[in-house]
Amino acid sequence: MVRRGLLLESGPQRRLALGGFINQLGTAAFLATAPLYALRVIGLPIEQVGLGLGVAGVVGLLAGPPVGHLADRRGPHGVFLVTLLIQAVAMVSLLFAHSFVAFTAAVAVTDLAGASGGAARGPMIRRFGGDEVPRFRSYLRSAAFLASTFGALAAGAVIQLDSGSAYRALILANALTFVGCAAVMLRLPRLEPLPAATASDRWLALRDKPYLAFVVLDGILWIQGEVVTYALPLWVVLHTHAPRWFTGVALAVNTVMVVVLQVRTSRGIKGGRGAGRATRRAGLAFLVGMAVIAMASDLPGWAAVAIMTAGVAVHTVGSLWHAAGSMELRFRLAPAHAQGQYSGVFGIGMGLCYTVAPALLGLLCLGWGAPGWLVMGGVFVAAGLAMPVVVRWAGQSRELGV
Repeated sequence: MVRRGLLLESGPQRRLALGGFINQLGTAAFLATAPLYALRVIGLPIEQVGLGLGVAGVVGLLAGPPVGHLADRRGPHGVFLVTLLIQAVAMVSLLFAHSFVAFTAAVAVTDLAGASGGAARGPMIRRFGGDEVPRFRSYLRSAAFLASTFGALAAGAVIQLDSGSAYRALILANALTFVGCAAVMLRLPRLEPLPAATASDRWLALRDKPYLAFVVLDGILWIQGEVVTYALPLWVVLHTHAPRWFTGVALAVNTVMVVVLQVRTSRGIKGGRGAGRATRRAGLAFLVGMAVIAMASDLPGWAAVAIMTAGVAVHTVGSLWHAAGSMELRFRLAPAHAQGQYSGVFGIGMGLCYTVAPALLGLLCLGWGAPGWLVMGGVFVAAGLAMPVVVRWAGQSRELGV
């Protein structure tokens, strides 16, 4: 992958990265403000807000495999553009939602189209990434992290204003980001579908036991992303003497490290064995980082800040290794002609991880305290150690370079 400075060389890779940045910018801002919009503007009770968002999330998980298969057979470019336009329309419709049913329907369609778009985008990442998919995907992750940071800042400004007009303006802006992403994607070369091996390949990913095992283990490991964004802020406020502003510092450390180091970390992680070893190292790093964070509960404020900063840094190193290994295996384990279908199944694992993460981290890390951090770290270690075994299992039926 050729770069000029911090930017990709002009071409399909740069357009795909730019489109992803625009998309994530609006999505991050919307996700941070959607519950408040439902509460403050629509006037729904908190129970209905949670239920509506939960239903929408479950609906979104179901779309990936069938739409991914459609992208494999019809070509991913057109399918991805349609999902972006559907999301734009669904966002605009949210402005006219005045009931629980209307709110849930608008968010469910958005999540459905978003999951579908992720499945359709997978084949484009694989084919435009060529021989450097792990590095290219790492670049995409860095760009997405940067976009999420800017989106969170925008959401913070809207939350500070806390007015109906501000929330509506953000929703409209999010709709425009989908249109902007589609405008960038229009300039991508069209990819012709690859021929399927047999007519029975429609549900191939769901019958692929090694890949499903990978999705389960990888989904467990992706819970690590919620440690810094969800568990740590609550841990700081409820269980330590550290100042509350440290939560912003921790997020900044995590974001800067990912943006600056993700591409560099992905170098050399090629093939199933390399990805499996990286994932194994990641699990161990998560345990060390979480153990260090757990030590802060009984320390003075300044010492808690120092030790948790170190813990966040170690945890982020683990997330860099995990992301690089995950993206290598996500594409390497999937047949070239079924990348969309496999991306859809991969998305289910990611979606379930983000659904389960708050409750699991709340139960262990926040409810149990320091021992819970160690237990959660042990879960990450176990998943990391099991990943090379799954890679070897998969290598018995496909060419992985293991």
